[in-house]
Amino acid sequence: MKKALVIGINNYPTAPLRGAVNDAKVISKLLKINGNDSTNFEVLSAYDIPTRSQLLNQIVDFFNVSCDMALLYFAGHGYVNELGGFIVTPDHKKYDEGIAMHDILNLANGANIRNKIIILDCCKSGHFGNSTVNGSVMEIKTGTTILTASREDEPAKEINGHGVFTNLVIEGLKGGAADIRGHISPGGLYAYIDQALGAHEQRPVFKTNVTEFVELRNVVPQVPLKILRRLTKYFDSPSENFKLDPSFEDTNTHDIPHNVIEPHADKKNVSIFKDLQKLESVGLIVPVDEEHMYYAAMRSKACRLTSLGHHYWRLVNEGRI
Repeated sequence: MKKALVIGINNYPTAPLRGAVNDAKVISKLLKINGNDSTNFEVLSAYDIPTRSQLLNQIVDFFNVSCDMALLYFAGHGYVNELGGFIVTPDHKKYDEGIAMHDILNLANGANIRNKIIILDCCKSGHFGNSTVNGSVMEIKTGTTILTASREDEPAKEINGHGVFTNLVIEGLKGGAADIRGHISPGGLYAYIDQALGAHEQRPVFKTNVTEFVELRNVVPQVPLKILRRLTKYFDSPSENFKLDPSFEDTNTHDIPHNVIEPHADKKNVSIFKDLQKLESVGLIVPVDEEHMYYAAMRSKACRLTSLGHHYWRLVNEGRI
């Protein structure tokens, strides 16, 4: 079972936000359903919770459940002072800004949950998981992953009513961060966001202590899995080339007016070639000594696996796909 608590707060009395609640609503929708319309997380949404005690009660209850995976998302204000880091609640006051980040981490560390993921879109969020003010080291226990919008000394920006960080999280969950099989992991999501943000913009922070692959969401694979599994059929070994000739090219037939080259298009070879072209489109194979697969076929060259193709060939060969 996978559960998520998605929190968005706009209504701060002195510095209201415009996009936190809307961002949280989009995140909730994406987490509930995978790209193939199968169910994903059981989501509890909490918008504009007015007090620290109410929000803390929801977070405590959330981490008291027993499940395989729990994801906590927060969009709102963050704050760091000499006492530590906080996610800010609307009833904040000096030295009582909201819920301490180290308290949330302690709850996650103590939870009877195999995998815990915490995503924070707030200023100073990179402080999460750092040492406390008295120097105590905050341990990130096994199964815990933290992804934050910025470093501990940076703001998290809103542009046109949306958080810059969460906008990238949304695009990543829609498929931008997916691997070839359509799987979206926390690490893949971080890599997608990190590459999208420029060197002089807010920098996301990723901290993790995991021993297994964790999937946040899945989308339709870039290449159908049945075609991916044919890698070992077409290539007996990762280092082997697949020999091509004009019979693999669909247009090499007398039915289409042009110069036809023998051997003519063969139905079986054409079907294989279409698979190979799809595998080439996602970087798993490349033509040998030609720029395009078409010319590799028409000039009787070959194609080969890329380094990424080697990786997926091994996964197929080991029965992991």
